[in-house]
Amino acid sequence: MESIIAKGKERGWLLEPEAKELCRSYGLPVGDWAVARSAEEAAVEGAKIGYPLAVKIVSPDVVHKSDVGGVELNVGEGAVVEAFERMRRIAERNGFRFEGALLERMVQPGVETIVGAKRDPQFGPVLMFGLGGIFVEVFKDVSFRVAPINEADAEEMISELKAYPLLKGIRGRRPSDISSIVDILLKVSRMMVENGWIKELDLNPVIAYEKGCRVIDARVIL
Repeated sequence: MESIIAKGKERGWLLEPEAKELCRSYGLPVGDWAVARSAEEAAVEGAKIGYPLAVKIVSPDVVHKSDVGGVELNVGEGAVVEAFERMRRIAERNGFRFEGALLERMVQPGVETIVGAKRDPQFGPVLMFGLGGIFVEVFKDVSFRVAPINEADAEEMISELKAYPLLKGIRGRRPSDISSIVDILLKVSRMMVENGWIKELDLNPVIAYEKGCRVIDARVIL
């Protein structure tokens, strides 16, 4: 982790594989992924992980991958090499440094949530939780707490959302695993308290299931 942090501090943020490695070190559920640095590696690693895949550009010049077309979803076995080459061409066309493509197994749909944190100059690390999609974009349905938090704080963050009934299960929907969300909030709280060099953290989305959760994307600003 020390080498990852040192490289991140030079550029001011962590690449997604670095951010996910940090998350993994704190026990957050990031799933299986690999970085392919050649088309041949993409084929080999893709077979190991399993299809379909999400394929994302890895570049120290790209913070928001989707803004440059650097994300492809539901990539099948016969298309992973071409997806890798498209990531390479995007980098070349825009003058980005290219460090490979992140390959990650696509996940089943669930309830999209967001877990975030920022280091406030007055209050220190502040955590944010909300539901994804229109709930955060239109209704701004989010909750906040100053870290460190305990289990009761995490449960309150979740339950005070207007969209909380969606997590509890409504109109035939199965309930989401609230305890897994609580666990993620507690681990993010500890991460922010223990690492003063993290300015901002964004886990978006975090998919909540009937059993467990999965962190799909991770962004860390230093």
